[in-house]
Amino acid sequence: MSGKPRLTYLNGRGRMESIRWLLAAAGVEFEEVYLETKEQYEKLIKDGFLLFQQVPLVEIDGMKMVQTRAIMSYIAGKYNLHGKDLKERALIDMYVEGISDLMQMILMFPFSPPDAKEKNLESIKERATNRYFPVFEKVLKQHGQDFLVGNKFSWADVQLMEAILAVEEKVPAVLSGFPQLQVFKTKMSNMPTIKKFLQPGSPRKPPPDAHYVETVLKVFKK
Repeated sequence: MSGKPRLTYLNGRGRMESIRWLLAAAGVEFEEVYLETKEQYEKLIKDGFLLFQQVPLVEIDGMKMVQTRAIMSYIAGKYNLHGKDLKERALIDMYVEGISDLMQMILMFPFSPPDAKEKNLESIKERATNRYFPVFEKVLKQHGQDFLVGNKFSWADVQLMEAILAVEEKVPAVLSGFPQLQVFKTKMSNMPTIKKFLQPGSPRKPPPDAHYVETVLKVFKK
């Protein structure tokens, strides 16, 4: 093994994409193993790799880590993206939890029945513009800094950037009423590690398509 973190998931966004974002933002190269069959997934369980019989799985520093939140918390701590003290860490965690609620809606959207897609898209737009993005617009405006916590780049900034781009894919004008978030997005896009991750050919995955949905259902079907 090369010493790089090794990520095991499907060849698509899902719950692994936020982990990819965080590692990339920290400037960490990683390897990926893609699950394509139910048998591969069952072998991981049988071999004891998946503590709770779930992926994402990230092998890092001699550990086989599962549970997205625990993995990201470890990465954020390891690469100094989790605040300078307990209070900053609490704020970062609070913002991350909020963003995760919005991302959960986006995560589930490709699996919506056709007749529910329009309604679910409207829900994503409504939540983003009325509940989540106003919070971060206000935070950035009130303390007048480039980043959400302590004017230092953190896990929360990475999560917010991922969420902004994910919502914009579905609602292109979503930031029209949020000038602070527009500035934030531009600054984040120009950070060297994130700029690299946004280039074609990076480990960033495209929006889920029908093939990805089909693969997910095939690998995880009961």
